[in-house]
Amino acid sequence: MNDNRAFSVHTVQWAERVADLQSVRRAVFVLEQHVPEAEEWDDRDAVSQHVLALADGVAIGTGRLLPDGHIGRMAVIKSWRGRGVGRAMLATLLAVARQSQFVEAALHAQTHAINFYIKQGFTVEGPEFMEAGIAHRVMRLKL
Repeated sequence: MNDNRAFSVHTVQWAERVADLQSVRRAVFVLEQHVPEAEEWDDRDAVSQHVLALADGVAIGTGRLLPDGHIGRMAVIKSWRGRGVGRAMLATLLAVARQSQFVEAALHAQTHAINFYIKQGFTVEGPEFMEAGIAHRVMRLKL
């Protein structure tokens, strides 16, 4: 893969881009991290605002903002990690949260990703807990 390839981030609705959003989440959460399919999909997708990162028209990342200001399902295809995709998606989700007049954003960060979120201004709150068999921490950011 050419490391200089550009990507773009778009806000999308679930129904518009369900196949692309599912393909990224299936690759990262279900196949790579072994999250059971039944735990990956929920009824909140239809009511959430989603971001979709694309490179040459191919889905490479996704995340969602729930109606309560909770950010979740942040995922970047392995070959694109460390190249700013997650940071760009998170910035877009935070902009949507601000436009929606949320006063804070919250998320459940996988423990290996805590430093990524700290660099974006989030703070850790509370003890470690398990979600879908993976260790997480609650993190928050005042908007």
